[in-house]
Amino acid sequence: MGQQWVLLSDNAQPTEDIYFMSSVAPWLRAQGHSVRHINASRWSPRMLWPYLDKWLVGANILICRSLSIRWIDYLEAHGRWGALYYLIDDDIAAASEERDLPEPYRQRMARIATINQPRILALADEVVVSSESLWKLFAKQHAHVSLLTPPYSFICPDQRHFSNERWTMGFHGTRAHLEDLNKIAPAIVAAHDKYPSLDVEIMLGRYTPKLLKGLERLSTPKPMDWLVFSNYQRMRRIQIGLVPLWETPFNRGKSFIKFFDIAAMGGVGIYSNREPYRSLVSHGHDGLLADDDPQSWLCCLQLLMENPEDAKAMAKKAAEKARVIGNPVGAQHFWRDRISNERLRNIEAAPKYHLELK
Repeated sequence: MGQQWVLLSDNAQPTEDIYFMSSVAPWLRAQGHSVRHINASRWSPRMLWPYLDKWLVGANILICRSLSIRWIDYLEAHGRWGALYYLIDDDIAAASEERDLPEPYRQRMARIATINQPRILALADEVVVSSESLWKLFAKQHAHVSLLTPPYSFICPDQRHFSNERWTMGFHGTRAHLEDLNKIAPAIVAAHDKYPSLDVEIMLGRYTPKLLKGLERLSTPKPMDWLVFSNYQRMRRIQIGLVPLWETPFNRGKSFIKFFDIAAMGGVGIYSNREPYRSLVSHGHDGLLADDDPQSWLCCLQLLMENPEDAKAMAKKAAEKARVIGNPVGAQHFWRDRISNERLRNIEAAPKYHLELK
C-alpha cells in the first residue's frame, strides 16, 4: 500500500518544484503513493481542520525553506505524521546579514532565521540540503542532515545557434546577485564594445546596473516567476552565460543550479572560480572559471568569442554533464530510500549524499 506525502508549501518556488514536485512527485504517484500539495501560505490549519487528520496523520511531510507560524504551532501540537523533512537551499541566516541584499528581503530572512527556522529544525526528522556548504552548516544544528544535489529535467538543445551571426551573452540571476554582477560589469562593457556581434541580456529589468544601462545592444527583461522563466528557458538560446559569485557567507551556501539554467538555454557558462562551481566545471572542457577580477572575466569572454568552435564544444559537453548530474532518477532514489519511516527511527545519523561531479 502506498504512503501519503504532503508538501506544506510556503510558496518557495522554484525550490519545491525543482527538488520535489516536478522531479519526484510524478514518480511517487506512478509507484502508487499519494502526493498532496497544500498552499500553507493561503490556507490556515483552521480552514482545513476537517481534512487534516486524513491528510497528515501517518504522512511524510515536506517543508521547503520556511513555514508560517500558525502551521508550525499546529505541527507542534499534533505530531502524528510519519516523518517530517526540512528542505533548505539557502543560508537564510547569512542572507539576513548580507548588506547588498534588498532591506525588505533581509528583514524577512531575519524573521525566518530567528523565529521560524529553529522551530522547524526541532520538528524535522531529517534536514535535506542542496550544497556541501549547507551540509557542513546544518550538521552542527541537527543530527540527521543529508545532501541532495539539485535535479533538473530538461531537453538539452543542440548547438546550431552557435552558427548564428549574432551571439548573446546573458545574466539570468536574481537581485540577490546584483552586487556580484556589478563586480564584472566592466568586463561586460569591454566585451560589448570590442565585439559588435555580441548582444547582452540582463534579466533584472529596472535593477540593471547603471554601468550597463547605456549599452547599445542591451536587453533587460523583467525578472520572471519560476513557471514563466521555465517556459522562457525552453525557447531562449544563448551562447554565453555569466554566473559571478563573489565570496560572501550567503553565496557560500549556493548550489550549482545555474549550471543547469545555462545548459537549458544551450550556452557555455563562465563561473566564479570557487565552490560550488570549482568542483563541477572542468575549465576549458564544459565551461570556464574566472577569478575575482574583471580582467579575468574579460579574458574568458575573449576566449569564447574568438574561438567559436571551442565554445560550441564546451556548450555540448556542459549539456551532456547537466543531463547526467541533473537526472531526476537520483532524486527519486533519494526519496525512495525514505519511504520506510522506520529508517529515520533507527539510524544514528543520516548519510551524506555525495555525487562525483567530474
